[in-house]
Amino acid sequence: MIDSQGREAPRGVAGIVDRRLLDGLGVAAAEEGAYRALLRHGPATLTEIASEAEASVAGLRRMLPRLEDLGLVTRLAGRPLRLIATPPHLAVDALAARRQEEIAHSRAAAALLATEIGDRTGPHAEELVEVVIGQAAVARRYLQIARNATEELLVLVHPPYAVDIDDDLKDQERALRYRTRIRGIYGPRAFEEPGMFEHTRQAIADGEEARLGHVPMKLAVADGRTAILPLGSEEDRAVESALVVHPSALLDALIGLFEVLWRAATPLRPTVPRSPGPVPGEPSSAGILPSLTSVAPLERFDADVLALLAAGLKDDAIARQLDVSLRTVQRRVRALCDHLGAGTRFQAGLFAARQKLLDG
Repeated sequence: MIDSQGREAPRGVAGIVDRRLLDGLGVAAAEEGAYRALLRHGPATLTEIASEAEASVAGLRRMLPRLEDLGLVTRLAGRPLRLIATPPHLAVDALAARRQEEIAHSRAAAALLATEIGDRTGPHAEELVEVVIGQAAVARRYLQIARNATEELLVLVHPPYAVDIDDDLKDQERALRYRTRIRGIYGPRAFEEPGMFEHTRQAIADGEEARLGHVPMKLAVADGRTAILPLGSEEDRAVESALVVHPSALLDALIGLFEVLWRAATPLRPTVPRSPGPVPGEPSSAGILPSLTSVAPLERFDADVLALLAAGLKDDAIARQLDVSLRTVQRRVRALCDHLGAGTRFQAGLFAARQKLLDG
């Protein structure tokens, strides 16, 4: 078995390292396997560790300097050679501190590398934009830009999506943990993807600021310094190519477009009920909605229907997002329109948003 760095892993480590725990700290699979075998066995000779890990003594001997350098093992005095594993909380803390120091040095290197172009009058035109080709390359570039955001991430949400929505949600959770502000505008087609509404609900619960509005294109802007947008047409079923824009007049224009759309958009706040709501399709004992001037929260199902109406979704798309029958949605839409005095489905969602009935 060969690890990711080209070294031979101990033969019996395969089952142990299926679940890598120290990969993010620069510990190879074989090294982690030997360390974990020593943790299980306690102080041991190389022969004993090899037996525990079903590895070769020669392979462990070659690995020993690296294990010591990582701070995972310590030699005990005397003969034969015996090793003891460093307690995990000490070993992991030391490895994490080392990795943080390396990251800090790498970030500092960016400023030094920037001096290499310091004598220029400005960036060359070809450095202001870059073209990314291929679905996988576009997805990687989008994730890189989103994950590097530390201040604010602006997103115009529109299908097709470059990454799986579950991966996107994980990135948003990571960004919010680091106090990155996320503002997203969702267009009428944003919720055509199954599960997208629940994904959005979770993102909002985690801190994203979301609005419904006109979305002429897909766009993501990180920290006002880098933007990415697709090059294909709206009819494309996948994002095959994208344009990455660096600080320039074009980037300023894209940010300005987002801010104009943001001001015109309607806040989206899917409601989480305080108590179990009525069975979908059946009115509650207190009526379908609060009075038209009330700002009390709606039952979750009604609030979700109104939010999706405001997004411009059709009844069948709403049914898919909420996992109910089309007839249930149609029945609720008619009742909601009648109660709100709305002449159209979209108007019902708009009335509810303006009267703050969707505020959670």
